[in-house]
Amino acid sequence: MRFTIHLVATLTLACSFYNIADEQTPTLKLYENEKQILFKANSGEITDAVEGHLWVPENRDNPHSRKIRVNYVRFPATGSKPGTPIVYLSGGPGGSGISTAKWRRYPLFQALREFGDVIALDQRGTGQSEQAAPCVSTQKIPLNKAISAEQVTQHYRAAARECFASWKSQGYDIYGYNSNQNALDIDALRTHLNADKVSLWGISYGSHLALAAMKLFPQHINKVIIASAEGLNQTVKLPAQTDLYFKKLQIVIDQQALKTDIPNLSALMKRVHAKLDEAPKQITIQNRDGSTTQLLFQTHHLQTLASKMIADPNHYLAILLHIYLGLDNNNTELLSAVLQRGMFKDEPITFELMPLAMDIASGISNERLAQVKYQARSALLAEHLNFPMPHLNKLDSKLDLGEAFRANAKSSIPTLLFSGSLDGRTYPEAQIKAVQGLSNLTHVVVNNAGHNLYTSSPEVRVRIKAFLAGNTVNQDPINLPLPRLSMPER
Repeated sequence: MRFTIHLVATLTLACSFYNIADEQTPTLKLYENEKQILFKANSGEITDAVEGHLWVPENRDNPHSRKIRVNYVRFPATGSKPGTPIVYLSGGPGGSGISTAKWRRYPLFQALREFGDVIALDQRGTGQSEQAAPCVSTQKIPLNKAISAEQVTQHYRAAARECFASWKSQGYDIYGYNSNQNALDIDALRTHLNADKVSLWGISYGSHLALAAMKLFPQHINKVIIASAEGLNQTVKLPAQTDLYFKKLQIVIDQQALKTDIPNLSALMKRVHAKLDEAPKQITIQNRDGSTTQLLFQTHHLQTLASKMIADPNHYLAILLHIYLGLDNNNTELLSAVLQRGMFKDEPITFELMPLAMDIASGISNERLAQVKYQARSALLAEHLNFPMPHLNKLDSKLDLGEAFRANAKSSIPTLLFSGSLDGRTYPEAQIKAVQGLSNLTHVVVNNAGHNLYTSSPEVRVRIKAFLAGNTVNQDPINLPLPRLSMPER
């Protein structure tokens, strides 16, 4: 599950594309509900494309279900012998495929057109697809007084119940927002495009969705490309694997000057958490409108902040390490600067239907939940990595897809997996378990890469293209430079 309150720096910024084709743009083959457009990336690059949508049942398990609109952008194939359509599946859940195609992965979307139509799909309830308005609950988290992690959970459970009731009253079928229904939309898209098969290309939750699709309609899937795999029983990550991540990070720290300041990262984090447990920090947050917010900064706030900053070994991770160093020396300057970006606000808890319901529906097995609870007692970030899961688990038992859904996919569909050795969200060891049932797997490790690795090296694109071309894929690790974790001079 992904916070609806999070770092502003990680938000996807809205950009537009042109809906009217230039006179010089060649005529493209159009399917039902499609129109030709010029697609504009955030770089300013423009390409011919097709904007389309299809109508799908909101809940296929309800014979009286209404239809909802699912939108996509299709980049027509450019190769002389195009293959099956390639459908991009965003992470999150809740990410927009259309928005993703405008950003750093735009060149990759265009490069893959050599092998077939490339489709940026806005999954049900996301992006430009039909969706419920966000629900603003009546629940607020007190910021300026001591509150336990358990009390925060109680507020979130109350807020989620309130929002589900609100969406139901507006006519939304909340039981249609799960990964099985989401996957079946892909098959409906395949039919809509008159294709016998599609290939899937996803990351993070997009890999979770791809694995669900491989179980539901394997006969209609040609190839699968995934990165940062999230298994069907891995919506909630194991706290012990987060601790292992920090041990790997120490190896990186030990190879640079930062070792002098952080000889033992785990010990530093435990020490800072203990200090906050004993004496929370009173922080004054300067808001952009000139007002201020008072926050009593406690251990669970720092654990939540850390959970949002460790996905990739980049600038945010360096900032986090120096926040810990600052707090260890009773210095809150850097922390205060980061908190100005708006992670903790004196506002009601707000949810979006799709990501909230999707994660609760995927859920967690009883055995894994017991593991998580046990490990969280001593883990550095406790249960915060996937907050508010498992905290909202079984909030509505009718949402849960059950153990059959969470069983590993077993498939011989050709699959290419990329894993980052420094992925701080979907850990490499867990990814191997997520794909254990795939008998036709090619696995490439990208050393020193994190969670968002598709643009980490040009070699990633080379190997994807070899895979789609049917050539042997080099399985040697892709080696990136060691990430620099020191703070830049200001």
